[in-house]
Amino acid sequence: MVGTAMARERLFALRETIARLEGKTTPERVVAPPMDGATLERKTTRRLSLGIAALDEALGGGVPLDGLSEIRCRLLVDAGAASGFAAALMSRLQAEEEEQRGRSASPVLWIGETVATMEAGMPHPIGLFHFGLARRNFFHAAPRKLDEALWLAESAVESRAFCVIIFEVRGNPAHFGLTESRRLSLRAKAAGKPLIVLRAGGEEEASSAACRFLAEPAPARPRPLPDGSELAGSIGNPVFRLTLEKSRSPAPFSLFLEWNSHDRRFVLLEQPEHLAVDAPAHSGALFSAPADRSDRTAQMGSVLAFDRAS
Repeated sequence: MVGTAMARERLFALRETIARLEGKTTPERVVAPPMDGATLERKTTRRLSLGIAALDEALGGGVPLDGLSEIRCRLLVDAGAASGFAAALMSRLQAEEEEQRGRSASPVLWIGETVATMEAGMPHPIGLFHFGLARRNFFHAAPRKLDEALWLAESAVESRAFCVIIFEVRGNPAHFGLTESRRLSLRAKAAGKPLIVLRAGGEEEASSAACRFLAEPAPARPRPLPDGSELAGSIGNPVFRLTLEKSRSPAPFSLFLEWNSHDRRFVLLEQPEHLAVDAPAHSGALFSAPADRSDRTAQMGSVLAFDRAS
């Protein structure tokens, strides 16, 4: 069925090119065939609400559950933030499926290319458990080559056996471009299953993903206590600085999200004091100023002109 859809798309593209050269129109593209109720139901995109009104509105209701989405980070040192946000999405999707079906959700599949796992590491079962994922319903695959990883992702989507599939790649490989992402998107749409591309240390590039997130790490708040206070010096729930780069929204915007693994939901933070950009990583005591020189290097500025020698 996916091969037929791809062949039809290429045929339409060729007909449009020939029609433009001949100065004609293509009625096949203008006049759509009538669809029955079942077809209309399949065409309706299912979405996963993130529980944040502004973010869900920009996404058109949430993350699409029958197509391709992308999560990326600029640097490999930030791969934990991108992986954590992906794990949070998987946990929230499992929670929604369990609520709808009344039983345990379908398993999830994490496909990590060998090069990506060598740099960013492999998912840890205990960490996934603390993120709210069921370890028994989690499968991980580490193909040696990118072509094998692509084949596995396509086959997993077509099987419809997984709740969600994560396809992890490093950077912007030459063999994974617009053509490959379009093929994955068509297969995900045909199967009605979500497929998330996790790009560690990659730049923005053209793809068929319906939405793209830029995930960056942010300082966590102190752990809350039952009486409402905070435990000083502790580390609470993980916090992400999330930028929606591609969506139905005309312009990207950023926000801070905290992941509550116990309730399996996101909490919007209004950039409190602990998320200040200029805050030091460790707020310990500073060294005393030296007696024979200044305590810190003078800031450099733009030199506008030099004094005249004479």
